[in-house]
Amino acid sequence: MTVLGIETSCDETAAAVVTGEGRILANLILSQLDEHRPYGGVVPEIAARSHLDHIDRLVGEAMEQAGLAFADLDGVAVTAGPGLIGGVFVGVMTAKAIALAWELPFLAVNHLEGHALTARLGAALDFPYLLLLVSGGHCQLLAVEGVGRYRHLGGTIDDAVGEAFDKTAKLLGLGYPGGPAVERAATEGDPEAFGLPRPMLGRPGLDFSFSGLKTAVRHAAQGAGLLDNPEGDPQRRADLAAAFQAAVGDVLAERCTKALALFAERYAKAGPLVVAGGVAANRHLRARLDAVAASAGTRLLAPPPALCTDNAAMIAWAGVERLRLGLTDPLDFAARPRWPLEDLAARAAASPG
Repeated sequence: MTVLGIETSCDETAAAVVTGEGRILANLILSQLDEHRPYGGVVPEIAARSHLDHIDRLVGEAMEQAGLAFADLDGVAVTAGPGLIGGVFVGVMTAKAIALAWELPFLAVNHLEGHALTARLGAALDFPYLLLLVSGGHCQLLAVEGVGRYRHLGGTIDDAVGEAFDKTAKLLGLGYPGGPAVERAATEGDPEAFGLPRPMLGRPGLDFSFSGLKTAVRHAAQGAGLLDNPEGDPQRRADLAAAFQAAVGDVLAERCTKALALFAERYAKAGPLVVAGGVAANRHLRARLDAVAASAGTRLLAPPPALCTDNAAMIAWAGVERLRLGLTDPLDFAARPRWPLEDLAARAAASPG
């Protein structure tokens, strides 16, 4: 079984070819960072036009690198949502055209499911497992019970972790993209130099909140003379980055500790804990979550950093997982800007799990 995957949900144009055994035959990503950097964030119209300009070439290069013809494929998988609808539409129409021309199964993949299943790519990982999904647009705790079967345990009530990293980097003038910039700066900083809040810490439930932390960072930056001041003290800038990262780590660690206890109660097993999404590439946060998992008597699993950020290999793999269960989609499947994981349950109801 071999599946072509296409990903165009945000600011990376990506194409990949993955086998049923989890071998990645090709995984190409064209970043749009330079196009969006002047604006300090992703501009949807620019992203969509860039996808349109490059997707055909990238798919062709992926197939050439894999050493395959389209007739050798067993299916075409594509991110059909959630995401910036212009970009999602470009990828969906490209995948539909290939599926129609070569009479291949079409697999409309939920972008979040791509992240959720990445830890199973080329690794032995049985269902169920606990997933912390952290990215620029999402922050959720989920019990992954099977392909298309996700039980929501908690999520952010306002901003996602990745968005908070990006906004902090912008406030401190650290550059774009914000996540890696904050992490680099934090390595030189003292996390105790600023007293920042830990929103929702100790409260009942498993929800998150990061808007108050962003506000606290703004006030701290202003008080330290760093706000809109590229000439401000670089050490204080690094200290505030470290303090912010530590606050996020404390919140994620506390919520995951509670989630692992709940997971063990519901599923009679300790874990494992899987972390996925772009923020999962942060080494400080991985270390915090690794300690949480060890304390709970289980292990932390995380994809390699290159598979944490948006990529087409995870979409192709999700396509493999769905194709095995016969979960294909009609060619009139509509691209979706919003698509909660819980909505996949109806599509998975006919599968044996």
